[in-house]
Amino acid sequence: MMKTNNDIVLVVDDSADALSLINDTLEAANMDVLVALEGKQALTIAKRIRPDIILLDAIMPTMDGFETCRALKADASLASIPVIFMTGLSDTDDIVRGLEVGGVDYLTKPIKPSELLARMKVHLNNARLTSSAQLALDSTGQHLMTVSDDGNIMWATPQTYALLAKARASTQWQHKVLTQQLKQWLDHQPEIDSRLPLSGLDYPLSVKIVSAEQGQERLLKLEDGRRPTGPHLLRQELELTERESEVLHWLANGKTNREIAQILDMSPRTVNKHLEQIFPKLSVENRTAAAGIALKILANA
Repeated sequence: MMKTNNDIVLVVDDSADALSLINDTLEAANMDVLVALEGKQALTIAKRIRPDIILLDAIMPTMDGFETCRALKADASLASIPVIFMTGLSDTDDIVRGLEVGGVDYLTKPIKPSELLARMKVHLNNARLTSSAQLALDSTGQHLMTVSDDGNIMWATPQTYALLAKARASTQWQHKVLTQQLKQWLDHQPEIDSRLPLSGLDYPLSVKIVSAEQGQERLLKLEDGRRPTGPHLLRQELELTERESEVLHWLANGKTNREIAQILDMSPRTVNKHLEQIFPKLSVENRTAAAGIALKILANA
């Protein structure tokens, strides 16, 4: 990995003239430039020295830019790198094709240095914001992943990959079986909080849609079918009695003592007695603090 504070740019083009112009422009802007003459070489370099952004010529021999971009986006470790297509093509279909395979933008040759730097600045900033959000999600310990419309995992927290490994979901199963199941499910436009039990594994897993903005990747949560949920999880994690865990669960869901009493078929006074036992066990003094502890556990389930 290159040790530098500068942005690392991988430029992929089989034209020496284009490479020279772009290299001079980027170096003058204090960027570190990597060069590849064709797609396979670009993939090798990207895996060895992960660039911050890739400038990719659309038309190249052997492995063109479209195929190269598709391969980059299929690799979970490289999928989040923004790709800007460079093309001499004016045909709208080719521009659309570049965006469909994962490109974030395109520039028409001959490249204008000022436009190139302006576009790159926007996408580098967007990539940093996305990276910060992903790091934040990684630190929460949740089993989250983003999936494209065709069912491919574009990004996932380490906890998600750990759970897939626990279920012995091989890389081959993920690419072939999981991708197909997710694609067929997503084709039917499932609503938020909809669940899909996954088949083809000996270990029970399911996925739930967390968010699905139109035209964007879907955010899914991978769920462990053998992990306790709700009151059972609180009882296990906090060493509560069965009744105490039920009271705390409904407290975390915003219910009053009277509402909890009706749900659990007990008196409000009994609910309060349970809370008096729960607070010292959790080392808290009030309902808000107890609910906060429960919510954190339930959110990571």
